[in-house]
Amino acid sequence: MTTAMGEGAGGGERTAYAASDWTPEDLVEVKGDRTVSVVIPARNEAGTVGGVVERILADFVAADGGGLVDEVVVIDSDSTDATAAVARDSGAKVFSARGIRPELGSVEGKGEALWKSQFVTSGDLVVFVDADLVDWGTHFVTGLLGPLLTRDDVHLVKAVYDRPMLDASGHEEESGGRVTELVARPWLAIHRPELAGIVQPLSGEWAIRRASLATFSVPVGYGVEIAAVLDTADRFGVGAIAQVDLGLRTHRHHRHDTLGPMAVQVLVAADRRRVGPAGEQAAPASTVGLTQYARGPAGFEPHVTAVATGERPPADTVGMPSVRRR
Repeated sequence: MTTAMGEGAGGGERTAYAASDWTPEDLVEVKGDRTVSVVIPARNEAGTVGGVVERILADFVAADGGGLVDEVVVIDSDSTDATAAVARDSGAKVFSARGIRPELGSVEGKGEALWKSQFVTSGDLVVFVDADLVDWGTHFVTGLLGPLLTRDDVHLVKAVYDRPMLDASGHEEESGGRVTELVARPWLAIHRPELAGIVQPLSGEWAIRRASLATFSVPVGYGVEIAAVLDTADRFGVGAIAQVDLGLRTHRHHRHDTLGPMAVQVLVAADRRRVGPAGEQAAPASTVGLTQYARGPAGFEPHVTAVATGERPPADTVGMPSVRRR
């Protein structure tokens, strides 16, 4: 993979890899006493979450505890289908986002699920994998773990892949990544050009050191990925972000009218990081009203959506479980 960050910022160490650079056996050998949690956030993904769980468990979790992965955890975000039951039957530890640390309250959103996962997992390294994967491989896990297990100076690993999308009938249509190309990448070009080498800043597959994540404020919605990139670069430098080419990732199509709220969440999370510590600027339930239009009997009619733009504080400020810092 060739990227602007291929040899590291300023000509430093290599930061771009391919998943094939490591085998599971390679990584088990260097893992030592470090522990790994795979976290799968899910909302109404009963059709795919079971397959994701089963494949990761089969390839990486050993009965004697000597495998590459120590636990697979599904965080269910108020699903109205059988997502939780399917994930549990497939062998995952399953938690309701709303039920984790209820004294801290609950809001909807992917970032909320990832933030809450810190209170029910114990891995020194955390790998996030989306639940809606259709065409993928468990090399996603080895690829994302590779830089963290072999480089002490890497704190965040982002996935790079081709992203065909499937329409409602299962047919492939245009490539995914519309919010990336129209929102995230232009914002980075304007405000953080040193991060232009991040191929897919919003990729849903990424891995991070638990001790680092615990110090970051976490947007409750889809701003979580761009925030992790910016916070890691600000805290540890651009060279602390590695990228791994995972090949192909096929997922379900998002309707165009759902992309506006996603874009708002990405922009708000990024803009907060231009002006100061993000966690001091928004309560978890903060919202922005997004007005969109659809034709109705009287012409184009406005529809206002309250988009969740709040942030959760660093987890280590609200009572994290005791874990080893490394």
